[in-house]
Amino acid sequence: MGSVKDVQIIRKPSKTDMGIARFHFSDRYSVFDWGEMPDHIPFKGAALCLMGAYCFERLEEKGIKTHYRGLVTPNGELATTKELEAPVNVMEFHMVNVIRPEVRVEEGKPRYDYSMFTPTLTNFLIPLEIIYRNSLPKGSSVFKRLENGLIRPEDLGLDHYPVPGERLSKPIFDVSTKLEEKDRYVTWKEAQRIAGLLDEEVEQIKKVLAEIDRTVTEIAGKAGLTNEDGKVEFAFDPSRRLMVVDVVGTLDECRFTFEGLHISKEIARQYYRRTSWHRDVENAKKEADTKGVEDWRSLCRSKPPPLEPKLLKIISQMYMAVANAFLERKLFDVPALVDIVSAYKEYLREENAS
Repeated sequence: MGSVKDVQIIRKPSKTDMGIARFHFSDRYSVFDWGEMPDHIPFKGAALCLMGAYCFERLEEKGIKTHYRGLVTPNGELATTKELEAPVNVMEFHMVNVIRPEVRVEEGKPRYDYSMFTPTLTNFLIPLEIIYRNSLPKGSSVFKRLENGLIRPEDLGLDHYPVPGERLSKPIFDVSTKLEEKDRYVTWKEAQRIAGLLDEEVEQIKKVLAEIDRTVTEIAGKAGLTNEDGKVEFAFDPSRRLMVVDVVGTLDECRFTFEGLHISKEIARQYYRRTSWHRDVENAKKEADTKGVEDWRSLCRSKPPPLEPKLLKIISQMYMAVANAFLERKLFDVPALVDIVSAYKEYLREENAS
């Protein structure tokens, strides 16, 4: 069970063979690495499931290997997005081994041992999260890292200090850890070392990432959306062939905008950034780093409040409307995305006026 989707194992993977499993997409959601938030977003799970399946199907048409096997219908059969008669929230996929780095505490801080990841290892999840950035919208983690001196513009391939909302002339490819208590951004050189990747494998990851970016941008464009950034996970199959895993191209994996407005869980992030709970989260993370505490949540002084009911409804409808637009089919009975965005703009006006 994860914070937003549950895994049902049909057949466990072995050291040399992939298994089979199913994602049950829930209506839960998470922001700021907190885990399950107090609200559930109605029909979010089914919307994400369909968006992810559609993107996998388009990638496989382009010759990109994924772990996707199909959508699971109520009678247990596998189907494509075209074959569906109604929304579903279950996706079947090939499963690889998840090997977690060993953790130990040194000088009060957690240290992770990745020595088991070697260039000969096969059939495993690569312990990295890869991010493409087509722009740097307000709220992008890049700005916080720049302000804190963790990176410089030249580290991102930029010849100037970026501003919020800037469109990039070419995508930035960022990388972070995936299997640590708190994900941290690393350089590509460090990413290669901890994951045991060969030079050519790093280049292949970047090449496939660029094609995923182009494909998702194309799909989103038909729906009137701008693909600002997105995250991708990879694995190696039993023959150490690169494979796209987890889910791609959804409102949880990507940051999309519509007429300049965020159409993703960024809406919830922006709502929570105005709360005292968000300040407590930031302080807890800093305190955990200072004290070497692995579970920063135990240091947080408050819990997240619920979303306002009106905003919750808008977010729910957005998920469903985007899924309809991606698939170019009205599987969810909701207004068009443009009408839901109008309702959101009205909500923002009322909030600013109060």
